[in-house]
Formats: sequence, C-alpha cells, structure tokens
Amino acid sequence: MCGIVGFLARDGGLRKSLGEFVVPMLSCMGERGADSAGLAVFTQAVPADQRRFNLYAADRAFDWQTLAAEFAAQVGVPAELKAVENHAVIVSRAAPASVASWLAKQRPLVHLLSVGRTIDVYKDEGHPGEIARRYRFDQLQGTHAVGHTRMATESAVSPAHAHPFTAGEDFCLVHNGSLSNPCSIRRKLEKRGIHFETDNDTEAACRFLEWRMQAGDSLEAALERAFDELDGFYTLLMATRDKLVLVRDAFACKPAVVAETDSYVAIGSEYRALAHLPGVGQARIFEPVPEQVYSWAA
Repeated sequence: MCGIVGFLARDGGLRKSLGEFVVPMLSCMGERGADSAGLAVFTQAVPADQRRFNLYAADRAFDWQTLAAEFAAQVGVPAELKAVENHAVIVSRAAPASVASWLAKQRPLVHLLSVGRTIDVYKDEGHPGEIARRYRFDQLQGTHAVGHTRMATESAVSPAHAHPFTAGEDFCLVHNGSLSNPCSIRRKLEKRGIHFETDNDTEAACRFLEWRMQAGDSLEAALERAFDELDGFYTLLMATRDKLVLVRDAFACKPAVVAETDSYVAIGSEYRALAHLPGVGQARIFEPVPEQVYSWAA
C-alpha cells in the first residue's frame, strides 16, 4: 500500500490555493497508509545567496525562537524563522554543510528535513488528515506539491522514515512499492562517500538519483539509468524546483492515475483522490505506462 499525490498549478491563479487542492488528496489517501505522512511544497525562491532549511522536532512545544537565536550567535549568520508546532523553516545565508554540522553537534534531536531555495518539507507520524490540520496545509501556497501517506512494511514508523525523502537541494521523492536491492544500492553509494540517514528502501532510490544528477544527468536521464539499477516494484513521484516527474516500473503493478488540464496536472494513487478538483470531468485522465518518464514543467 501507501498513497502518493501530486499537484502542479499551471495557472498562476491556482497557486494561492495549492494547499486547498492538496489537503483532500492527501487525506483521501490516508486509507492507503495511516501511520505517517508528508508533503513537499515548492514556493517562491529565496535570493540566490540564501537557503531554506526545514527542521523537525519531536516535541510539539519545542522552543524554536531559542534555537534561532543560538543558531545566529554560534553560526554567525542571521536567520529568519517561521515555525508551526514541530516544524520550522529557517532562511539564512549559512552554508548547508555548516547548518548540518551545527545541528548534529548542538541540537542532535532536531532533524534537517530539506535544503533549497524553494522547497519546504513536512513529515510526521499519524493520520494524514490530522497532520494536514496541525501544520495548516490548507494555507500553503506554491507552484507544485508532492505528498505521501505511508503504511510501513520494511522499516520503522517515524518522521525520518516517512516520505518525501530529499537529497541535495530542491529535490524530493515519494514512493509506492518496495525495492528488493536497496542494500546493494546503498553499499555502492556509501563507497562514494554518500551518507544515509535511515534504512528505508526509498532513501536508496532518492540518493541514487541525486548522485546521478550531481554527475551531470538530468532527472529524466537519471531515471533511465535507474530502470537498470533499481530492482522491485515502484511508482516514483519526484519534484524539483521547476518540474514534476512520474515513473512506474516495468510491471506497473503499483497504481497511479493522472488528470491533466490546461490549468493543472494532478496525480494520485487512485482516481478518488482527484475527484474533487475543478474541471476534472473534462480533464485528460490516463494511467501512466511502464518505464516511461512523464515530466511536467512548473
């Protein structure tokens, strides 16, 4: 099981309502996975010399203001903070490596969810509908979003194991299915100095694709390589700052449906996740074919 959803607003007028479209999609797919959920949203880019750092703390009463003050004093770079319960976004000119190092040393219980100029990532345990309510997903704005509802089958239930997974900057991946060779992928990448944070099979796919993109491949070209490298059953939905990308494995046994109009592209594991969308009755609706890369520009 597990459910995936995605929404890309082609019509700029829909971007202010991105969260309102996505929340019913995510909540509906809670029946495919109710132990944890997550959402990645791509918003207006911060200046080129800054980054958005998304953070998670288990304590819903965590003192984010103190963390921001300590960060600015000890890292030596000003930080702008926005927090909702367990989640916070810090915008700063600090180098990503220095932020990760500072958190590991000074705040090891705070998890760095994502880094980039446009991406915000939210992940937590619980039913997707409740997570959406607590983090006010209905208020989110942006160009596109990727969400996931999880039913854990091969690793622990925790925010760290929840999707979306991220690697590098402004890149995320959600996965419905199961890989049979994540350990061999992991060993291959660790020999190249790539660090893993969980034992989740999805992280292996995410870091493999980021590795190929760092080597110069486009995401689409990296996926063509992945067809030869990743063994198992999967539907993968990915996003970067400027695109939404979908693939299914050679057997295509994990479901996916796409609704495409002039105003938006919407993706779900089941059609009922899309049924509430405006104009969906006139949309081009199709099931993606095996081992074909579908890519939509934001």
